[in-house]
Amino acid sequence: MPQSPFSIRIFVADGDPDGLRLVERSNWIGKAVLFPRSHLPRVKNRDEFKQTGVYLLLGPEEVGDGEMLYIGEGDPVLPRLESHFAKKDFWNRCVFFVSTAGQLNKAHVQYLEHRLVDIAKEAKRLALDNIQTPSRPTLTEADQADMEVFLDHILGILPVLGIHAFEQPPSKKASPATRLYIKAPTKGIQGSGTESSQGFTVFEGTDVSTEEVASVPTSVSQMRAKLLTAGVIAEMNGRLKFTQDYSFSSPSTAAGVVLGRSANGRLEWSDKNGRSLKEIQESQVPLSSEHES
Repeated sequence: MPQSPFSIRIFVADGDPDGLRLVERSNWIGKAVLFPRSHLPRVKNRDEFKQTGVYLLLGPEEVGDGEMLYIGEGDPVLPRLESHFAKKDFWNRCVFFVSTAGQLNKAHVQYLEHRLVDIAKEAKRLALDNIQTPSRPTLTEADQADMEVFLDHILGILPVLGIHAFEQPPSKKASPATRLYIKAPTKGIQGSGTESSQGFTVFEGTDVSTEEVASVPTSVSQMRAKLLTAGVIAEMNGRLKFTQDYSFSSPSTAAGVVLGRSANGRLEWSDKNGRSLKEIQESQVPLSSEHES
């Protein structure tokens, strides 16, 4: 279900657009604190770091060009972040969430941590550094309802901050008129997907080439391996298929993973009438007369 419009306020606390940023959302008691790892020693004395909160650590995977994610909680957050600063090498940025008036307690953030790990595992967008899912604390019915609202606000803010680890693919039943198809008859491949705000979503059941051509881009090969490891792609009756809907950053990446080669997604994906995605897009946004002349 689409969220209602909302506004956010970003305060660049140290004047550096890539430095410490404090993010607040309209009609919300929470606050996001975003900063690069290198800034922790100079910002850790702020009041926000002394509060109870839930945090995300993000950074590059050791192999490939993907990202890793670690989800945790702290009461307060600073000791946990200092421990990770000393012991975890992968992360290069952090975002944590606290309440503006200190309303969160230990059980609240344990609940948020549990839910975020569950959602990240289901989405399978990033590799998780969490070894196991944290246990779910016991909350009153009212507290649980409050934390679900708090969680919804967190999930709404994160994409605005460029963090898409928790985003679920759009439902394939939502807009059947926009469904696109991909085929490679010689390989017995067929599948479907749709454009989305996240890029391009391939639908569950889509076939995947069992082989890669010698010239396959490294990024495509690594993505295929990652999705196989995560179980997003799996063998079924001797064939490789998508086991769930999955969103890619572009239609070309999606097509490349399906076909096992370099692919122009705007040409490979087409509607039921055979119009390519390129043709569909150009018909929706025609060139102005001055560009056509």
